[in-house]
Amino acid sequence: MTQTLILLFHPDIGKSKANAALQSAARTVPDTLVVDMQRRYPDGVIDMHTDGAAEARALLDADRIVLQFPVQWYSTPPLLKAWQDAVLTRMYYIHSDTEGKRLAGTPLMIAATAGNIEAAYGRGGANHFTMDELLAPLEATARRCALPWHPPHLVFRADKLEPAELAAAKDSYVHVLKTFIAATPAHNRKAA
Repeated sequence: MTQTLILLFHPDIGKSKANAALQSAARTVPDTLVVDMQRRYPDGVIDMHTDGAAEARALLDADRIVLQFPVQWYSTPPLLKAWQDAVLTRMYYIHSDTEGKRLAGTPLMIAATAGNIEAAYGRGGANHFTMDELLAPLEATARRCALPWHPPHLVFRADKLEPAELAAAKDSYVHVLKTFIAATPAHNRKAA
């Protein structure tokens, strides 16, 4: 059985409109596991050794990975950065041969929400930078870790979506996830 692992990094999913809807839609996709990382690490602290070992196992068990989060102040939520620092540092620098090299080749996709309209994310827009530029550090990380980068799934006006727009966003996410899954067959890894 193949598995898609969706790591949800939202600081308060109970107050979310778009990310809450997207995660509920993702849970309907077969062989997909959605993990609320804020619930797992409510204090925002991820121990590189104990927590990192569990996170590494989950990543190595997955056939593809999705990082889902709201864009906050042109960046990722703090917990996602803490996760990168603890888990990826462990996997690629401390346990490179047994973890990092085995994770290499696992496809990665970003699913992000943003509060402004799409046109605001461009040279002439209110935010002056494109979403591709804002997500470049994640793409650089994926490339450094040899995780094939797939085009991000983006939802704009996240907190302003009307019910019909929210339903369309959910349908779109399910479609994108199914397309991602179909395009990325199970990844064969060397045993540790």
